[in-house]
Amino acid sequence: MAQPLVKKDDDYDDEEEYSPFLGIEKGTVLQEARVFNDPQLDTRKCSQVITKLLYLLNQGETFTKVEATEVFFSVTKLFQSRDIELRRMVYLMIKELSPSSDDVIIVTSSLMKDMNSKNDMYRANAIRVLCRITDGTLLTQIERYLKQAIVDKNPVVASAALVSGIHLLQTNPEIVKRWSNEVQEAVQSRAPLVQFHALGLLHQIRQNDRLAVNKLVSSLTRGTARSPLAQCLLVRYASQVASESAANSQTGDRPLYDFLDSCLRHKSEMVILEAARAIAELNGVTSREVAPAITVLQLFLNSPKPVLRFAAIRTLNKVAMSHPMAVTNCNIDMESLISDQNRSIATLAITTLLKTGNESSVDRLMKQITNFMSDIADEFKIVVVDAIRSLCLKFPLKYRSLMNFLCNILREEGGFEYKKVIVDSIVILIRDIPEAKENGLLHLCEFIEDCEFTYLSTQILHFLGIEGPKASDPSKYIRYIYNRVHLENATVRACAVSTLAKFAVMVDSLKPRIYVLLRRCLFDSDDEVRDRATLYLKTLGADGSVVKNEKDVQEIVFGSLDLPLGNLETSLKNYEPSEEPFDIDSVSKEIKCQPLAEKKGSGKKSNGLGAPPVTLASSFDAYERMLGSVVEFSGFGKLFKSSASIELTEAETEYAVNVVKHIFDGHVVFQYNCTNTIPEQLLENVNVIVDASEAEEFAEVVSKPLRSLPYNTPGQTFVAFEKPNGVAAVGKFSNMLKFIVKEIDPSTGEAEEDGVEDEYQLEDIEVVAADYMLKAAVPNFRNAWESMGEDGERVDEYGLGPRGSLAEAVRAVIDLLGMQPCEGTDVVPSNMRSHTCLLSGIFIGNVKVLARLSFGLDASREVAMKLVVRSDDEAVSDLIHEIISSG
Repeated sequence: MAQPLVKKDDDYDDEEEYSPFLGIEKGTVLQEARVFNDPQLDTRKCSQVITKLLYLLNQGETFTKVEATEVFFSVTKLFQSRDIELRRMVYLMIKELSPSSDDVIIVTSSLMKDMNSKNDMYRANAIRVLCRITDGTLLTQIERYLKQAIVDKNPVVASAALVSGIHLLQTNPEIVKRWSNEVQEAVQSRAPLVQFHALGLLHQIRQNDRLAVNKLVSSLTRGTARSPLAQCLLVRYASQVASESAANSQTGDRPLYDFLDSCLRHKSEMVILEAARAIAELNGVTSREVAPAITVLQLFLNSPKPVLRFAAIRTLNKVAMSHPMAVTNCNIDMESLISDQNRSIATLAITTLLKTGNESSVDRLMKQITNFMSDIADEFKIVVVDAIRSLCLKFPLKYRSLMNFLCNILREEGGFEYKKVIVDSIVILIRDIPEAKENGLLHLCEFIEDCEFTYLSTQILHFLGIEGPKASDPSKYIRYIYNRVHLENATVRACAVSTLAKFAVMVDSLKPRIYVLLRRCLFDSDDEVRDRATLYLKTLGADGSVVKNEKDVQEIVFGSLDLPLGNLETSLKNYEPSEEPFDIDSVSKEIKCQPLAEKKGSGKKSNGLGAPPVTLASSFDAYERMLGSVVEFSGFGKLFKSSASIELTEAETEYAVNVVKHIFDGHVVFQYNCTNTIPEQLLENVNVIVDASEAEEFAEVVSKPLRSLPYNTPGQTFVAFEKPNGVAAVGKFSNMLKFIVKEIDPSTGEAEEDGVEDEYQLEDIEVVAADYMLKAAVPNFRNAWESMGEDGERVDEYGLGPRGSLAEAVRAVIDLLGMQPCEGTDVVPSNMRSHTCLLSGIFIGNVKVLARLSFGLDASREVAMKLVVRSDDEAVSDLIHEIISSG
């Protein structure tokens, strides 16, 4: 009986994938490479061995110099073979081995012979190999041949020369720039690939000359680019020129827009898509200008080709961020893509609809998404969750269906990142939509019963401790929290104990019940759990002890200690036991930042930072000790803040100088860290002359020069200025390094007696408002905000002008104020059109400051901000607003 026909691939469906290179070893292959030396070459065997060698090299296998040299010399013997396929393998092998300059000579003559061969395949590959392995000296010898190859009639040879030119431009730009005439001629070629490569090389040659690029684009937009690939490249260059020209133009004209619009009617689909994307991404493009591009993309949504549907929906997804109303015309077509077999297309369709849909379409969309979510991977689910969160914030009245959807998918299978995004979204909705609190908190409680991630469990418990006591019926959450004490690991149990204590503080009626639960925790097997239970019982007065006051209880239970734990740890380690108790006020509240000098890579010159150690935790203490040892600064009081080092000289200059700004209540001290990088010189009487004519509120009081500055030995010179006490005075200071230069006798190493006065111009320094603000962490921002009260609150709104993104605006304001972002709010999720940032800090004079910044981004990329500031001093709140308005 005849057997049914079976496809070859089906025979191995249930078997593991077999690799022909499985188990090969370098030593064995090197032994096999001896076949290259046989008098009678076996071309098939030689090709197989080269294939194995190439596989090993591409898998990261390294050859010693001896092994590489032996293989290289063996491979060169294969040039005697006339087999075309083997010759191609030889070319690949030589490129991968990248022989040294001494060994290159061995194959140069053979490659140059092939470069002038009548066989076009030999010519093209020889050009590629020669340009890969050659140096500048040999390149000048073959430059004439390369120029001829660029204008060769054979497109394969011409493309090989042009691509080689693109690579050589990185190492030998001066030589390649001499080929401009030949490359310009190749741009007019009828061969599509040649024109594409020629245009790319010509643009790279001229990319630093904006006028030349404008002329190139203008000339080619008249219709000389026939290749679709070259046309796509031209669209990108035209978009770049249009953006730069529009940014520098005050008339509002958009040059080259007509060209991009004409490309929407090109016969090639790839050109149409490239033009549509370019128009959509133009800076400040209006809805009217983007409309033709959206019309074209809408047609592609119904294409039978998946790649066109994907490209169209991805572009529309980006357009929906800035012009959601313009994309709404495509909603019907996008809804049909929700059931697309390609899950990437379906995900993009869903997220785009969520951005462009109206309030009435929310319920219908949610029904479609529910069936869709189980078929996609976690990475796509995360995108959908982000879009749903944005939609809920956009239509808060629809919170119930959206919140239920998030809570339902929270119980389904998924990885940590996916679950974390859902939890974060629910937390944000609870905070921003009060009506969603009860439902959201209950679902979070139910989730932690089956949560396998310790981090998420602790985060939810922490959030419950803040929001749960404010709910209408806080008692219903106690059971869920106490269950964590019995059923979870030690980390979660300890966090649950803290959450119970927070409920006891906030809800008096629950105290007796919680006291009983906390006493049971005293018998836990974990030290941390027992210690927390003991601490909270004593703090809450459950064991009969007397609590000082409610404020002390709040600070202990809610952890409102406004000290960086790293600083506290360092101070405790440095504390020497004595009759005087440890003073917590002596702990620096500044968050330690890595100095700029430390971030530089190894092998660079010395940064000149001499006296203070460069350890992160002790840098502030080191500065404080160093300045306290200087007699002239002894009357300045306690150091408030030290900045990171700021470079005042360019890299690789003869003198390296950076500055650190030390802020006191009534003074500012500039510490100039200097390094002499010239071995033949000794510098003496080194000081910095500071011009404070642009800093009217500052008066110079101390200048402390550096007596001697030998080669490569860092030293410091100081200049101190007086300013009004407690005032955030700002100003600009120009700096001139002055010194006496003495030459060093190389034979004796002694400096000459007579020296020459010299000076060296340094970069300017600015003292800005952020210099008077310490970054101080607040573990619980909401509790700190509410405890500060509204007496020192100031509110105002500001227009921040056009910005590239919301994240850019947030970063600019944070840098301007110099405050510490709290609870990760400095990170702006992608595709967000609104964001809230929480900042905390301590202003000079030990004034606590908190700020809530609400950002909004409109369709024209204009950013608006509402700033709410609370502080212990009303004047400081007003000053923060002044900084924003003047900044």
